[in-house]
Amino acid sequence: MSIRGRVFRKDLVKNHRFSLLKSTSPLQCTALSDSDENGNANSNKKYNHIEVETKWQNYWDKHNTFKTKRRPNHKKKYVLDMFPYPSGSGLHVGHPEGYTATDIMARYWRMLDYDVLHPMGWDAFGLPAEQHAMNTGTHPKVTTLKNIATFKRQLKSLGFSYDWSRELSTTDEQYFKWTQWIFLQLFKSGLAAQSEVSVNWCPALGTVLANEEVINGLSERGNHPVVRQPLRQWVLKITHFADRLEQDLAGIEWPEGTLVAQKQWIGRSVGAAVQFTTDLHGPIEVFTTRPDTLMGVTYLVLAPEHPLVDKLCSESQREAVQEYVQAVKGKSDLERTATGKDKGKTGVFLGAYAVHPISGDRVPVWTADYVLAGYGTGAVMAVPAHDERDFEFAQIYDLPIKQVVAAANSGEVTLPYAEEGVVCNSGVDFDTLSSSDARNLIIQRLTDKNLGRQQVTYKLRDWVFSRQRYWGEPIPIYFPVEMLTADGGGSPLAGDAHRIVYEKPIAVEESELPLTLPEMTDFHPGDDPQGCLARAKDWRFFQRDGQWFARETNTMPQWAGSCWYYLRFTDPNNSEGILGEEGQSWLPVDLYVGGQEHAVLHLLYARFWHKVLFDLGVVNHKEPFLKLVHQGMILGTDGEKMSKSRGNVINPDDVVKEYGADALRLYEMFMGPLEAVKPWQTNQLLGVVRFRDRVLALMKGTLSNAAPEGQMLKEMHKTIKKVTQDVDRFAFNTAISSLMVYTNFLTSAASSNKGEGLSREAVESLVLLLSPFAPHVAEECWALLGHSESISHASWPQFDEALCVQDIVTIAIQVNGKVRTKMDIQVDAPETEILGMALELPNVKKFTDGNEVKKTIYVPGRILNILV
Repeated sequence: MSIRGRVFRKDLVKNHRFSLLKSTSPLQCTALSDSDENGNANSNKKYNHIEVETKWQNYWDKHNTFKTKRRPNHKKKYVLDMFPYPSGSGLHVGHPEGYTATDIMARYWRMLDYDVLHPMGWDAFGLPAEQHAMNTGTHPKVTTLKNIATFKRQLKSLGFSYDWSRELSTTDEQYFKWTQWIFLQLFKSGLAAQSEVSVNWCPALGTVLANEEVINGLSERGNHPVVRQPLRQWVLKITHFADRLEQDLAGIEWPEGTLVAQKQWIGRSVGAAVQFTTDLHGPIEVFTTRPDTLMGVTYLVLAPEHPLVDKLCSESQREAVQEYVQAVKGKSDLERTATGKDKGKTGVFLGAYAVHPISGDRVPVWTADYVLAGYGTGAVMAVPAHDERDFEFAQIYDLPIKQVVAAANSGEVTLPYAEEGVVCNSGVDFDTLSSSDARNLIIQRLTDKNLGRQQVTYKLRDWVFSRQRYWGEPIPIYFPVEMLTADGGGSPLAGDAHRIVYEKPIAVEESELPLTLPEMTDFHPGDDPQGCLARAKDWRFFQRDGQWFARETNTMPQWAGSCWYYLRFTDPNNSEGILGEEGQSWLPVDLYVGGQEHAVLHLLYARFWHKVLFDLGVVNHKEPFLKLVHQGMILGTDGEKMSKSRGNVINPDDVVKEYGADALRLYEMFMGPLEAVKPWQTNQLLGVVRFRDRVLALMKGTLSNAAPEGQMLKEMHKTIKKVTQDVDRFAFNTAISSLMVYTNFLTSAASSNKGEGLSREAVESLVLLLSPFAPHVAEECWALLGHSESISHASWPQFDEALCVQDIVTIAIQVNGKVRTKMDIQVDAPETEILGMALELPNVKKFTDGNEVKKTIYVPGRILNILV
């Protein structure tokens, strides 16, 4: 169909009409000129991108062009970016890549008459602002607000069509009120509980560190000593949702690599729980996914933290074991579990033995760093012939290695052999069975002997939720305080002896939320594992009905606020709940774009909270994000990741000032596929600047109101189809390429057809297709074309499939294999007709005249080779 039937959404623009072409208008077109006496732009004045882009950004702000409206029962698109942490350094040019992609889709879907929700906010709690406060004395809130202002200015300068009326920050009291409310629901449901957890405690930083933040026993930030020690922590029982978290991945459209990463992190395994009995201290229970290798066990290993280590240890080995256990406390989990002979696995024999559940053989028991107390049972059965870590350890300590699985094809294998195959060296009951059959038989034998059972287990651990920091959401829990004075009186504020009864947590009343942070000036952690909030005694301790209580001094991790922000965007001003009926109508998120570094934890935690809220009836969908896209990283000009330390950071402010926001947007989308990793090359911006200027140049020419005809009509419809299909599949680079080709076609047509002028409809189709990519110049061109409404409210052009069929193709004409010329032909022209036409071409005749044509080779639509 023709695009002449285009309509505007007057319901959205009726109060925002403007005129750009009359000389009396308060908002003049500034792209190319001042207006002449007839209101037509006709000067050759250079395009002033700063003036034009500022003008349109001000217009959008003034008229609330992108304010979200929800029409009852209307189709919708919820387009969401992973919201940023507002760091002090601001954006670099890699950040806008994903934001540009979502903005293209938001603008495109608006033009297709969808209701579009496209919000932005700030993941603003976190350690960097707190570290800055320690170094400078500046309150984290002050730093955070300053950084947010910088980020917002930069994002607005790029012309993103966010609905800024929905802006939020995780540090807003009216936001984290509901973060705390969600925690209370977890607590009341038994999904939030306290636990003694072995953690990486850094006294100098005064906080628990993730495994990834510990290197060689030192903190990644500051190289401070880190020790493993048990600490009271709040833990969220995400493991209760493990099956659902894995199963529901089947219903969403996510990158395959991310789906695999989620499944691997959940780590569902079907295997067997096996018990090795000891003489005095009960059984050692292990979990294995390979029961078929049970007869190959040559030793057992307990984690150094396992409670049986001290009980089983012989007196002759006690000193060595105690020294070893103490030494392991300085290692992170990552260091302990790293594989490879160069990783230096260590361990100590306990001087104790356990009994094999089937053979009855005595099996030596060791403790070793590569087994972690927090994974499985904290004990493993070592089968060195069929496990890499067990094999490395056995070689270091000269322990037996017994092969019990051979290749199914009877071929030779190299140990450790981790594949399934045929069982061997395991006794007459099991030898020659397949691994699968042996697994079933061994599990049955263990069950009959009451020494084992089939079991499903997960790699996923419960979420350690506490942080010993100031700048985070206070956990809305308090505890009774038991006064230890002789008469039971006194006050903890006065330093009187007391005990906080942590085993009796009490939820803050929902009506008392939000629980806010106390004002403090010293944010250093000190050496109290309860965190710096423990020093805010007037805040921590309070009396109620004569009883003293103490608030929880741990705060929530930065993950908390980012677990549910997508919900609040749908209804940001609701004071009665997280979201209401209209908010529900926006869910789930239709498109979620962000970096692949969040492929596991953020997405897993958000899905967990969403399922909790689904069970509570707060949301109506099982999954929060239907489609997920990861943008690729933009590297520095040196091909390395952009960082201040490398000195290769490109500031988008500089690019916008020199070339314009539209040029930056076009270049980042034209660099290559959205998901690809790409190096930044500033000099290549000139190509998209020339393209932008060629589009503007078309506005200066004479335009005709006549409908496009012939080749122009076909080129217009083919371009509309190609760009539409490319945008639908996020192939923005090829969409821009098609727009460049179409612009060149129109430019050439304008040069050869000066008298009659270009078809206005053909030019308008270009501007409409360009508008999601380069909205400022598109708005300017739209106004120059005489439109009084913002192009943001125009309809996306439609194509006629019949006009997209290619009926003329250009083929190469060869003589004896060498190209001599090219020729346009009808797609369905017969070979004899094509040959006759080719032989009449001057560049062909001079090679064929007087010679006999012996053979022709025709590749339809591509090449005709004439052999003479």
